[in-house]
Amino acid sequence: MAASNGSLLCALALAMGPAGCIADVVPSSSLASCADLAATCGPKGDEICCANALVTGGAYERLDLEQNKSYPATVSDFRLDRFEVTVGRFRRFWSAYSGFLPAAGAGAHPNIEGSGWDDSWPLPQDQAELTASLKCSSYYQTWTDEPGDGENKPINCVNWYVAFAFCAWDGGRLPTEAEWNYAAARGSEETNYPWGSAAPDDDHAVYCPNYSEVDQGCPTATLADISDVGSRSPAGDGKWGQSDLAGSMREWTLDYHDVYPEHCDDCANLTNGMGGREARGGDWNNDAASLSSYQRIAYDPAEAKSWVGFRCARRPR
Repeated sequence: MAASNGSLLCALALAMGPAGCIADVVPSSSLASCADLAATCGPKGDEICCANALVTGGAYERLDLEQNKSYPATVSDFRLDRFEVTVGRFRRFWSAYSGFLPAAGAGAHPNIEGSGWDDSWPLPQDQAELTASLKCSSYYQTWTDEPGDGENKPINCVNWYVAFAFCAWDGGRLPTEAEWNYAAARGSEETNYPWGSAAPDDDHAVYCPNYSEVDQGCPTATLADISDVGSRSPAGDGKWGQSDLAGSMREWTLDYHDVYPEHCDDCANLTNGMGGREARGGDWNNDAASLSSYQRIAYDPAEAKSWVGFRCARRPR
């Protein structure tokens, strides 16, 4: 199954240009979130929603726009989900949820001590409380209590703790900020956008071209403007085949927000320095400026936003 799925995606990738070929795809049966889930993701609706691809590690410069300086970093090989976690994938987690608590230390980065689940972190007590937490916006929440036509939309209204728990349950983890940034900046190419340096447009990313500073959002947006995952693929894909690293949803990362450490070798900020967990990548409710791979923003990890989702990282195998 893995070989045939990989071959199919490689055939599809012949026209993908810089996004490359996703040759090694995790079979749907190997991840809890894709058990019996049809291949309905991607621009043609025929890709495995839990597909992931190897990001080849290396060195690059992280640019801190506020500090106006760059910070060297290296990351090891890791796998990163091709798509943001969908409503359909999250529904598998929801169905299995009964006050689920990850084991202590679950979801850890293999090279970062103390990066796994902490038993003091809060999660919804039961499925009913989880359901209520997914309804952070009556206009823009993508979750529906019953399956509908939005199963391929990215799940939103998920706080950091629930996102972490999902990835641990699904055999993965949240990516570090350095890993996420590396993938979005095309590694050592250090580009502004996952597709390169060309300015964003509707062919490459889901964002708000008429963003309003007054409204602090997209005044004309509707739920329909939150597109299915991979809708801008392959044009908007990153170097290793991940879609929607710019736009769609901002994505939770492992790190707390703080000034970058001077040296980073598979690093993550695990202490609450300046507050909030990093969510990277711009979103459907913000303007083109938010899409830069260098933009940083943090939110209270206990809060859920209609413009924040996530994807999981995994061991390189």
